[in-house]
Amino acid sequence: MLTIVYEDSALLVVSKPAGLSTQAPPIAGPTLEQAVRAYLNPGNPAAAYAGTLHRLDRPVSGLVAWAKTPAAARHVSRQFQQRRVHKLYWALVEGRPHAGPQIWDDWLVRDPTGLGRAQTCAPGTPRAQPARTFVQILAPVAGFTWLALRPETGRTHQLRIQAASRGLPILGDSLYGATTPFAPNAIALHARELAFLHPDDGRPLRFQAPVSSPWPSLPDADPPIPDLDPILGRLSDHLLNTLAPPRPPSGNPNLLDPEP
Repeated sequence: MLTIVYEDSALLVVSKPAGLSTQAPPIAGPTLEQAVRAYLNPGNPAAAYAGTLHRLDRPVSGLVAWAKTPAAARHVSRQFQQRRVHKLYWALVEGRPHAGPQIWDDWLVRDPTGLGRAQTCAPGTPRAQPARTFVQILAPVAGFTWLALRPETGRTHQLRIQAASRGLPILGDSLYGATTPFAPNAIALHARELAFLHPDDGRPLRFQAPVSSPWPSLPDADPPIPDLDPILGRLSDHLLNTLAPPRPPSGNPNLLDPEP
């Protein structure tokens, strides 16, 4: 059953449970996309338009936005491409990071062994891409550290490898060296907040998704992030003038923001 956070004629925002793939071939089992299509068109899910704007890894929980029209898909996808979408994740990690806000800057490349991993590398490595994440320590929780992560870029497994490469693997993420289990098919990484401009009228939208079991009880506090309304408001006029839909490469409006 879908957990719907927001819906209107252009958008559907849901909270994905950990352990469910955002998209996958039918043979791979149930996916969030299948559930979204069945919700949008119960009588004929295959005919439903569900524009994929971004994805979460299967073991990650939290917010995923879908476009209900091709125009909405083009407009919001462009905001993702231009890095104008605010994304905030919560993570529980092993270890104790250095105190104070941090910026994690790395170069990432796919692991050549074909294991589906990413790895850090030196600048100039063939096919390497820069990755930047803003990091804030929130509190110790159950013997671990609760972090707020704001990725500026969207590389495959970006948050997972950046944390692990600093000796801070996310709980349950054995692919990147975590030794503490979390839950079956889940890691302690949650897409907590998402903000962007509405594709129809440019008004600022901001969504949050609470964590649930198996997450432990967290202190009743959100990270002190800037008020996004003035920021998004200043972008509104500019984006409404510039988001006229160019044809996406390959003609597909469903331009994907890579997985965290």
